[in-house]
Amino acid sequence: MSRAAGKRLVPFAYGFRPFFLLAGLFAAVSIAAWLWAYGAGAIPDARMPPQFWHSHEMLFGFIAAAMAGFLLTAVPSWTGGRGFSGPPLVLLTALWLAGRIAFGVGDSVPVALLCLAELAFIPAVMLLIAPSLFRSGNRNRPLLAVLLAFWAMDAVFLYGVATGDTAIAAAALRGALGLVLVLVTVIGGRVVPAFTRNALNQAGQDAPIRSYAVVERLIVPVMLGFALANVVAPSGTVTGLVAALAAAVQGWRFSGWQGLRTASLPIVAILHVAYLWLPIGLALKAAFVLGGFAWAAYWQHALGAGAAGSMILAVMTRAALGHSGRPLQAHPLTVAAYLLLTIAVVVRVFGPPMIPGHYIAVVMTAGTLWSFAFVLYLVIYAPILVSPRVDGKPG
Repeated sequence: MSRAAGKRLVPFAYGFRPFFLLAGLFAAVSIAAWLWAYGAGAIPDARMPPQFWHSHEMLFGFIAAAMAGFLLTAVPSWTGGRGFSGPPLVLLTALWLAGRIAFGVGDSVPVALLCLAELAFIPAVMLLIAPSLFRSGNRNRPLLAVLLAFWAMDAVFLYGVATGDTAIAAAALRGALGLVLVLVTVIGGRVVPAFTRNALNQAGQDAPIRSYAVVERLIVPVMLGFALANVVAPSGTVTGLVAALAAAVQGWRFSGWQGLRTASLPIVAILHVAYLWLPIGLALKAAFVLGGFAWAAYWQHALGAGAAGSMILAVMTRAALGHSGRPLQAHPLTVAAYLLLTIAVVVRVFGPPMIPGHYIAVVMTAGTLWSFAFVLYLVIYAPILVSPRVDGKPG
């Protein structure tokens, strides 16, 4: 490829570039559109409740794009293979956009066409990364099973939409969220302590990261158990108990990571803030199911917007710097994005019970803060994602 052609294809020069850009853009625009629809009483697609559309697009639009960007960047690092670039990324981008357009135009799209447009993206990602994982015998191969299950939840959701079975569609959304939390647990459990250890060592701080063997053995099975229980019996006592156990195990794990010592390092501290939403959200779920406490009713936003959304922003801002040859230092506007997103989640989770009678105002405030957080992300990172590496290396 010529240098001129390489520069023209910079947005597709590595896996993180198109999908970190799309994830940030979609996070900002889709929530702004949702706020308008919510305030106007509009229904994006009459075949499903409005909240289903919102939840689906956060899971299979925003989160799926970020997951793809992460995996398409991480797999070459894990396996020592070549990075993904060029036409395969263009095709993946087109497939992701096809799903978003199909869901964006509402019920004017026949269900069959909606399914075709929506269900092509994740299998295409898997087909691209699977050969490298299997050739190398990489330990991360089980992530393909999680991706497949995540895709299956999307298919089940669409079946629920096509048949008018809202119970099945709702269960699929809960299952997809549970699988995302498993990914946050696995990936966060690797990157948060590793990046913290490196940062503290560079700062000359003697603060050992602690890992507990019993926790590491329990944590993924417990999170899988919570995901399954929340699908089968979301309001059941067993689900509440599993959520309480998961909150305790996650909190125990988190306690060994020296999070307070990272307060002066925003690009590391946000990883801790993101992971902390896991035990908080699971504890809220347990409190709501077992005790019926109204202040815990919005646990799903603590897990979805808090744990998943914050972790995505944390990983995208760090990985984009590292893989574009830039220093791992958060720009002031990036720090502002971290703060706005964290405040947005706090408002969304705790605002409704604290300010009764003002639910719509709380939703609008939280959504606006969320959108502005990702606008700030785009201000700093869109130029990075479409520009060549500063060190002249490929990618």
